[in-house]
Amino acid sequence: MDWIKINIITTNRGIDPVCAALSDIGIDGVEISDKDDFIDFLENNRKYWDYVDEELEKLKTADTRITAYVSDDEGGFELLGKIEAAVAELKASDVPGAFGALKIMTARVKDEDWSENWKQYFKPLEIGEKVLIQPEWQPLEGGTDRTVFKVNPGMTFGTGSHDSTRFCIEEIEKYINPGDTMLDLGCGSGILSIIALLLGAAHCDAVDIDPAAVDVAYSNLALNGVDKRRYTVTSGDIIANPHVRERFGTYDLVAANIVADVIIALSPYVRGFMKPGAVFVCSGIINERADEVKIALTEAGLSLINTKQSQEWTAYTLK
Repeated sequence: MDWIKINIITTNRGIDPVCAALSDIGIDGVEISDKDDFIDFLENNRKYWDYVDEELEKLKTADTRITAYVSDDEGGFELLGKIEAAVAELKASDVPGAFGALKIMTARVKDEDWSENWKQYFKPLEIGEKVLIQPEWQPLEGGTDRTVFKVNPGMTFGTGSHDSTRFCIEEIEKYINPGDTMLDLGCGSGILSIIALLLGAAHCDAVDIDPAAVDVAYSNLALNGVDKRRYTVTSGDIIANPHVRERFGTYDLVAANIVADVIIALSPYVRGFMKPGAVFVCSGIINERADEVKIALTEAGLSLINTKQSQEWTAYTLK
């Protein structure tokens, strides 16, 4: 099958809005070539520079780019039209221009392994004091005493390197104890809850509004050799559907690496999922929305115990 490759030129701050716009259309499998992340990789992993080819080196000066693929047929052209309309609407609402050019470029390509080139520079990544993210295809040199989470990101390329995910992992390793239970709200690939299991949690429940997340999370569980009896993943809207909320009990740790609007909407329900003394770790909050999220959570009866913040992102830990 032939495909239409769609490149959307944006900025680091535009990644989440563009991905959300694509998701609304039904496109969740994308590649993200984030200039900021790549430059950070080059600066902090100099020993791997020999593995970066000329094409990837160009990312140092390129704009941040989100790439999606649609079939080169009538259905694909219809999706392309929807993408163009969604990006135009996003550009019109972006008065400050924070999301960059939002320019769309297309090209016809043959069927191929689109994510293969990422393997040339995706190396083991240490997070916090205990965790190491390991690409499935690359053996560890010399071993490690860290807890290893294996991943094969493929088209979704979820490595734990993004600030919001890293913040959550750092807090989970701090607060999860052997035998604890955890609830992962908006689990996606399952990275947070599976790492909690690897760190000694007895059982984790996970939920995501996207039905595809169920298979992805269970696949990552199997990749990491964790007993399936310790993990339950379900799909459903925990905010809009009380029957979905009723599936879950109370936990020692609750995590939500989502976006500000969803965390605010979750705030009335979070305490109901927490045992006495439990912690709630939330991330994926752009700094401009951090105060709104904090107010919503504290008004819901939670007490702030830690804040993590980068140039763009905020994470909170509350009791």
